[in-house]
Amino acid sequence: MKTIRSSAVVIAVVGGTWMLAQTGAANAQAVEAIESGDSLYRTYCGSCHGPAGRGDGAVAPFLKVPPANLTQIAKRNNGVFPSERIYQIIDGREVVKTHGASQMPIWGDAFSKSTSGSDVVAVTAKIKALVEYLASSQEKSVSKP
Repeated sequence: MKTIRSSAVVIAVVGGTWMLAQTGAANAQAVEAIESGDSLYRTYCGSCHGPAGRGDGAVAPFLKVPPANLTQIAKRNNGVFPSERIYQIIDGREVVKTHGASQMPIWGDAFSKSTSGSDVVAVTAKIKALVEYLASSQEKSVSKP
């Protein structure tokens, strides 16, 4: 009987350790995606949307339609960040009407035509990293007393 209990304890401990490792790996991947998204954001989005995403990039004054404040996406959507919609905007499937004739490059096309990391998996990973970064950069509303 002791052998069965000992085995069960070992299995529970090993299983728990494995689950913690998996959770840690998932958290590490999320952090890596946000960091990767930050780098992608600075490279592809920052010149228009600004370094902090507030629509104040160096190119912004020269555009017909001011770039959106990307830190307010969740606020404009009742506190929910619409990840799938943002993904579709970045990859070009959803046209943003306020852009008029699209001034924003369709990054799905641009990423797929780049010389490195242009397969479907890499393009999807880049767009997902941008979406995760934007989700992480949302301004939190502060309730006033």
